[in-house]
Amino acid sequence: MPVLNRTIAALLVAALPSPAMAQAAEPPCLTAQEFTAVSTFALPGVIRGAAQRCAAVLPTDAFLRSQSENLAKRYSAGRDRSWPQAKAAFFKIGGGMDPQAESLLKAMPDENLKPFVEGAVTTMVGQQLPTDRCSAVDRLVMLLSPLPAESTAEVIGLAAGLGARSGQARVGKFAICKA
Repeated sequence: MPVLNRTIAALLVAALPSPAMAQAAEPPCLTAQEFTAVSTFALPGVIRGAAQRCAAVLPTDAFLRSQSENLAKRYSAGRDRSWPQAKAAFFKIGGGMDPQAESLLKAMPDENLKPFVEGAVTTMVGQQLPTDRCSAVDRLVMLLSPLPAESTAEVIGLAAGLGARSGQARVGKFAICKA
C-alpha cells in the first residue's frame, strides 16, 4: 500500500498549479469522493509521466514501457464525467496559489484547462517520481490495468479514505478528510 500512497501523493502534487500550497497552515482536505474524481481525471497523465520517468530504468518488457500508452488512452475515455468534481477539487487543493494565476485558470474554458492540468500532472510525475520506485509502480499499474478507469480510481479513493479513517489522513502534502 505505501507505493499506492506515494503514487497518489505524486498525483496530487502534480495537480497543484503552484508550490504556494506548502505555505498554508492547514491545507484543505479532499473527501474520498473528491480524491476519486481527481484520480479518475489524472490517471492518464500519471501513467504517462511514470512511463516517461521510468523508461530508462525499467526492462524493455516492463508494463510501463510496453503498455502505458494503451492504458492511458483507455483510461482517458470516460474521464470527462469526473471533470466537474475534479476541477473543483484541483482548485480546492490549489487554494494557496497566486490570486492572479487562480483567476486566469478559473477563466480558462474547460477545453483549454483540461489539457493544461493533464500536462502539469504528466510533467510533475515525470520529474518527481523517484526512479528507485519504478519497479513497484510498474507492478502496481500492471495489477490495476485490467480494471476499468472508474474502478481503478475507486480503489485509489478507497485506499486514501481508509488511510484517513486509520488516523493517517495525509497523502503527501494533502489531507484526506476523515469520513
